[in-house]
Amino acid sequence: MRIVPAIIIAMALILAPVIWVGLNWLIFAEDDFQGAAVDSGARIEIEMLRQQVEDLQTRMGRIQTELAGIASGLGRAPMVSDEDAEDEVLRGYGPNDIIDVYAQVVLIADRLNVNKGLDVSSSSYLADKLGRPREVMTQDCQPMTNERLVDQLVTEDVGPIEVQMLRPAVESLRRVFDNVRRADPDLYDRINTSGSLCVREIRGVANSISTHSFGMALDLNIDGHLDNFTDGKTQLGLTILADFFHAEGWVWGAGFNREDSMHFEVSRKQLDEWVEQGVL
Repeated sequence: MRIVPAIIIAMALILAPVIWVGLNWLIFAEDDFQGAAVDSGARIEIEMLRQQVEDLQTRMGRIQTELAGIASGLGRAPMVSDEDAEDEVLRGYGPNDIIDVYAQVVLIADRLNVNKGLDVSSSSYLADKLGRPREVMTQDCQPMTNERLVDQLVTEDVGPIEVQMLRPAVESLRRVFDNVRRADPDLYDRINTSGSLCVREIRGVANSISTHSFGMALDLNIDGHLDNFTDGKTQLGLTILADFFHAEGWVWGAGFNREDSMHFEVSRKQLDEWVEQGVL
């Protein structure tokens, strides 16, 4: 029966301008949003709407023209062969852009201030507080031999990934990822790791121990795509994760002089608290 397509066309012609006005209102309303820093859903929607607004305007105009032609008998309604195809016509085409945007590379705003007062523990400070992870070190990963640290070293699942780190850091990570899971389950499902424990010197810097050597740092990425080192950019998903890590006392490597945005490590403040509490 041709009456069903006609009804759909009529409804589309009526609703198209309403949808467009609603999208514009949503964008400007979100611009005034002053809520919590970790409202990642709103941040993603704003990012996607800004990037697609011109394309949507063009597409909406084209759809209105085509539907008007169909309604006046100058065109023909799209033919569908089954219910699945009809659903595709009515719901749209292509991948879920809101999900895919987590892996999109963006500039890091105010990069040198992203850690908001949290300080990095130097290798000498870590060695003074915890002892050297092992006596002789190279720039290749080697086993940890410091008995105090080995007793605290665990390999556990912290939610989306498995890590080998000191127990207090693992427990802190579990809280971070539990908060991410509850606030943004889509992002949670796309978190991947590039490694945690690696007892070595910092590559290219002699006699400077990497924080990874103490089981106090890990590298993350979205969908397994590694971040480019020192380019001032990172995946959007990592910028969202940084808020959750900061709340747990972790430093984000995006704020280093040599930007390393896939890197997260326990801050000096958090380390001091654990030492004072006797958990390290």
